[in-house]
Amino acid sequence: MDGSTGMRLFLRYDENPVLTVSDWPEEVNAVFNPAAATYEGQTLLLVRAEDRAGISYLGVARSADGVTGWVVEPERALRPDVSSEAERFGIEDPRITRIGDEYLIVYTGYSTVGPLIFLASTLDFRDYEKRGVVLPPYNKDAALVPASFDGRYALLHRPMLGLDGTGGGIWISWSPDLRHWGDHRPLLPPGEPGSWESQKVGLGPPPLPTAEGWLLLYHGVRVTAAGSIYRAGLALLDRDRPEKVLARSPEWVFGPEAPYERVGDVANVVFPCGWVLGADGDTLLVYYGAADTAVCVATTSLRGLLARLF
Repeated sequence: MDGSTGMRLFLRYDENPVLTVSDWPEEVNAVFNPAAATYEGQTLLLVRAEDRAGISYLGVARSADGVTGWVVEPERALRPDVSSEAERFGIEDPRITRIGDEYLIVYTGYSTVGPLIFLASTLDFRDYEKRGVVLPPYNKDAALVPASFDGRYALLHRPMLGLDGTGGGIWISWSPDLRHWGDHRPLLPPGEPGSWESQKVGLGPPPLPTAEGWLLLYHGVRVTAAGSIYRAGLALLDRDRPEKVLARSPEWVFGPEAPYERVGDVANVVFPCGWVLGADGDTLLVYYGAADTAVCVATTSLRGLLARLF
């Protein structure tokens, strides 16, 4: 890992990007924004693969060490039903939460009237049950909290109050059955004007349980004269009441600095969607999309992230 570029809290893998279009068995324009899970002793990614028509699907890639030797398995992909209104223009930006034996996949469906939140489940990342639309347009960047709270499940998501994606921030919603959702509440609004997260904020990987609470790595956007910059910040939610924010980093902790993050289909973007905690209980592998073009990985310390919040 190389800490010479980027903040020392996140160490980029020397050989980033770890997945590009040249690794894909099908002709695609870009591969990026991967969800991550541990499955059968390996790291498994659900990678957004965008074809040249602009339609995305979720491809499966796996690695024994989570960094090298990636195997892409096109037969295991989760593909959109383009005959449906909800997924007509593809599916993208997944997050994976394991509850019991099930892997619950929350992703953005690009419908005929805009982006919405869709839920699917799987036991083996081969056969998928699509459970339908969770929240209607316009909405993105959703993930389940991997626990239940007095018989209810919590979903974090980003309503888009402006058609350009501005406003809204991160909200929390509740369900007794993962089908019917309500009790919608704002959780993390965008930052003050001029801040690193002034334009919009959205969830990164699913919340991570810690002794101190649920750790969030989220993206924030600032618009400059040269365009938008996507960076990542930290927040902590109460372990028993995730609608309560305990802490929030005033500064970003991870931002685009390497050439593959600066140049691509969308410049100046790091966009984490997945992370995996190591056996030592401290090392985190963070998987992110770089410039909406390729998949990268960085290593960080759970203790180090929590220290930034207190």
